[in-house]
Amino acid sequence: MKPLSSLLRLPTLLLAGNQIKGLAGPLLIVMILGMMILPLPPFLLDLLFTFNIALSVMVLLVSMYTMKALDFAAFPAVLLFSTLLRLSLNVASTRVVLLQGHTGPDAAGKVIEAFGHFLVGGNFAVGIVVFIILVVINFMVITKGAGRIAEVGARFTLDAMPGKQMAIDADLNAGLIAEDVARKRRAEVAQEADFYGSMDGASKFVRGDAVAGLLIMVVNVVGGLIVGVAQHGLDLSVAAKTYTLLAIGDGLVAQIPALVISTAAGVIVSRVTTDEDVGQQLMGQLFSNPQVLFLTAGIIGLMALVPGMPHVSFLIIAGGLVWLGRRQVQRTVHAAEAAKAPPPVVVSAEPAEATWDDVALVDPLGLEVGYRLISLVDRAQNGELLGRIKSIRKKFAQDVGFLVPVVHIRDNLELKPNTYVITMKGVEIGHGEAWPGQWMAINPGQVGGSLPGTQTKDPAFGLPAIWIDSNLREQAQIYGYTVVDASTVVATHLNHLIHAHAAELLGRQEVQQLLDRISKESPKLTEDLVPKLLSLTTLQKVLQNLLEESVPIRDMRTVLDVLAEHAPNVTDANELTSLTRLALGRAITQQLFPGNGELQVIGLDGSLDRMLLQALTNSSGLEPGLADSLLLQTQAAIARQEQMGLAPVLVVQHPLRVLLARFLRRSLPQLKVLSHAEIPDTRTIKVTAIIGGKG
Repeated sequence: MKPLSSLLRLPTLLLAGNQIKGLAGPLLIVMILGMMILPLPPFLLDLLFTFNIALSVMVLLVSMYTMKALDFAAFPAVLLFSTLLRLSLNVASTRVVLLQGHTGPDAAGKVIEAFGHFLVGGNFAVGIVVFIILVVINFMVITKGAGRIAEVGARFTLDAMPGKQMAIDADLNAGLIAEDVARKRRAEVAQEADFYGSMDGASKFVRGDAVAGLLIMVVNVVGGLIVGVAQHGLDLSVAAKTYTLLAIGDGLVAQIPALVISTAAGVIVSRVTTDEDVGQQLMGQLFSNPQVLFLTAGIIGLMALVPGMPHVSFLIIAGGLVWLGRRQVQRTVHAAEAAKAPPPVVVSAEPAEATWDDVALVDPLGLEVGYRLISLVDRAQNGELLGRIKSIRKKFAQDVGFLVPVVHIRDNLELKPNTYVITMKGVEIGHGEAWPGQWMAINPGQVGGSLPGTQTKDPAFGLPAIWIDSNLREQAQIYGYTVVDASTVVATHLNHLIHAHAAELLGRQEVQQLLDRISKESPKLTEDLVPKLLSLTTLQKVLQNLLEESVPIRDMRTVLDVLAEHAPNVTDANELTSLTRLALGRAITQQLFPGNGELQVIGLDGSLDRMLLQALTNSSGLEPGLADSLLLQTQAAIARQEQMGLAPVLVVQHPLRVLLARFLRRSLPQLKVLSHAEIPDTRTIKVTAIIGGKG
């Protein structure tokens, strides 16, 4: 029964633990207010001063070991509470000093006595100088610098927010990240802005604390003299020494933790976000270059030869730097030897007979990379491109309706080091360049400044872009550039080409797998249709026709229902495609014109409409002059639509849709052709541009 009762008490214990955590903040506030109001015995003051020192050291160490600022997002609140704690301790200790200071140097506790006697040797003049120096360091150097960095960081973070949000939206739209990841990144961007804004205000608490510490010490000295001489009858020199040492001890025991907290604030706001903490950054970047170590050792060694210099100290430091430099050189040599080590010799056996396994099949989708891009696709080097390609295939399957083949990745030494080639069925369909370690700043059309770097073009959409160094990333986002890394550039290009060649990627195997997937939920539908009424080849052609015009095939139930209805009487794949588009008309319209608003489209002039219908009826085709005129006027109509920010969609009569879609698709792939019959009756059409009109 005991184990069962323990399990029953477990939720109560967990709830009690959560309640205790929730009470930590209110209890701390009550304790701070209590110290300001209630008199405290010296022993309790010792405990609280020790806790204050431990808290400041803990905050400094946490700030040193954080990888990024948001890992210590509670720091502004910690800064506020620690400042209030120190001020309340100052109030409590001042009360004890003034009430009990005449009894001896330990009147306010052993901690204040130790700081007032041991640290400054019992000399109040030295103590005053040390205290003033600490206040100046804290107030004029650390706090002022940290406050300025926090102010600038808050301003730059707020300015960079739109660019960061655009980059997240671009990754989401390209299928590189999921919705939950995008939501998490947006929350991090907002938290980063809130953090730097809070740090900008919280730094003022530290500066105010330094000023308050100086004023409190003056009040303690003056008040102690008045109380000691006027109330307790002490000699002026005795009162001055006693109360001054107590005030100095009180000031030092508060200012040293304040200096530590200010240093922690400076560490938090001045660090650059990497995968290393501050200590690793310092050791990895300050002592990693042996040339710097040797030159510094030489300079220190020469200074040791100057008459009057402390030779031993200078020579010890120079020797240590030489030792560190030799260690770095040895590590570099060992790494180079390991890289140049020849591979193990494999004894070649007698050549085997050729088999069918030696026949290399062509990959449906392939990605070949130069040797400098291997790091992007190497799991051992934390290459991000592999995960992005998986996300692309998953997003494509969800949006379009079938799963594209696996992308086979291989290195190609014949390519330029930073070049990649995307192939489909062994034939190149796209190529570009990527620079690992740099960022591509894409100009969306309106940017607020220029950046130094290598001019290029976005390989997916042909927009002007610049390859920039990583330290210019935030500046580019502030200017309005869309900034992406090398992996995102390659992944976006691949995603664009997969959508553009979706019809060619839908093979018989993919169609059969799609049917198998549907048959799990609607087995009767697939059994009656394929192959009884419709061949697999015809079904594949219908689906490819839809994909060629960017129509998703996610709604396979509707597609199969339409084909099952008309397949007994219609065998032509193009006619079946037109019938299927009629059934999918609502989805097609919604894809091009989201929502329920007005459809602002391109239309045909009446005379041109009749001329095209006559050519279609006579099966004579388009005359060359008419075809050229139609193409030019369509280009002009598309330009007008784009200037107004409207989608380039042409709406025609249903019999003309197939003819015009095929004719215009090759020259104007961005144009979508709809028929009036495909548009739902609930949607209103407004013609904003006319093809064939006089104006």
